[in-house]
Amino acid sequence: MNKIKFALTCSILVILVTSIQISCKEQGTEIQEEQKQIAQQTDAPLPKKTLSKDFKEYWYSGNAEITSYALEQARYGELRNGKAVMIYVTEPFLPDLQVKADQKSPKNIPVLKLNATKNYLTGIYPYSIMTSSFYPVHDNQHALKLSFSAQEWCGHVYAQLNNRNDFEIMSHSYFGNEADQNVHLSKTHLENEIWNKIRIDPSALPTGSFQMIPSLEYIRLTHKELKPYDAKATISTMDGYTVYEISYPALERTLQITYSSTFPYTIEGWTDTYKGGFGQNAKILTSTATIINRITTPYWQQNSNKHLSLRDSLGL
Repeated sequence: MNKIKFALTCSILVILVTSIQISCKEQGTEIQEEQKQIAQQTDAPLPKKTLSKDFKEYWYSGNAEITSYALEQARYGELRNGKAVMIYVTEPFLPDLQVKADQKSPKNIPVLKLNATKNYLTGIYPYSIMTSSFYPVHDNQHALKLSFSAQEWCGHVYAQLNNRNDFEIMSHSYFGNEADQNVHLSKTHLENEIWNKIRIDPSALPTGSFQMIPSLEYIRLTHKELKPYDAKATISTMDGYTVYEISYPALERTLQITYSSTFPYTIEGWTDTYKGGFGQNAKILTSTATIINRITTPYWQQNSNKHLSLRDSLGL
């Protein structure tokens, strides 16, 4: 009888110890998840990623990478022919003023800057669009700054996002209900920073379901509310290239970016499908960009008339 009581007592003790271990493990997992969520909310910079030799040789060679694209852009319910250009270059960035640094300083943050332009005609009048994104080369936090402007004969539209304690966004438009706006948003994924992340480390691109702020261009030209939207992203391969796809169910929009599968992960083209136009002219159309040519050159030193031929090499 004593042996049976002893065995039962041991069994109970084992069960109690096991339960405590499981409870502690679950509690530890919950604490880790809570800490992760707090880190995401505060956007505390992650450890800096080490720059590879290939990265340094390519992006710190004293040149910019310039790529031209043949553009079919959806606007007012029709596709418009035009040209797009992407200019990537590394530069030092002042974290306080959030502009290019003119002098060396240990406080400077090295960024990969993208200036992306689009030019096309809508009937008699032209559109000129430019978006700039400044992203840390060490891929350890969100884009430090975004800016967007569009010019056409009706007027100017401008928006800027600064990454500080939260996302500080100011926007100006000639439309009455969009006039002068100042918005603060919690930090989350930015569509505009994806183009920089691809060039630095595409393996770190967000996938699955999450929230993302669509591009400033899309928000302003479609007059959507500036806020995060539910998004889903996938990565696939096609014809020897990699395709990153973002879909926004609420916006009925899908963006596909095609890039080379090996370093330097060049952007080969993209498609952007969504409903555009107004009233009876509203329809789902797909904007497409197809590469024309790519060169690496210090363009800021090539502003003489003798350098005009370089535009011919880009098909511009």
